[in-house]
Amino acid sequence: MNTSDRQFEQRARELYHEAARRIDPATAGRLRAARREALAATQQAHPSHHLARWLVPSGACAAIALAALLVWPSAPRPVATAPTTAAATAGETTTRCRPTPSRPTPTCTRTSTSTAGWPPTTASPPPTEP
Repeated sequence: MNTSDRQFEQRARELYHEAARRIDPATAGRLRAARREALAATQQAHPSHHLARWLVPSGACAAIALAALLVWPSAPRPVATAPTTAAATAGETTTRCRPTPSRPTPTCTRTSTSTAGWPPTTASPPPTEP
């Protein structure tokens, strides 16, 4: 603080003390009573105020957690494979794998029993190795 601020503060303090000495006792008593009532009212907080003090931050944390769960990428899921059974019901795609004597790995063909969707595929003969 500079000297002009200190002088201003000192002068305001002197005026306050002088005014406090000149006030009559009845007015001073009423002012003290009003001061006590105001302090008591601020110390008696309403339950709804305390509830709001906790609900607002808790709600914000819950909203952030929910947003994080919605944005976070989910775990990878296994890819579904076509059924490997020979008997297929209407609308299913069947995969048949047959090993051949010349190839140790099976040659797979895919057929569809559905008339809608993918057209049925025919198996081409496996390529011969030269």
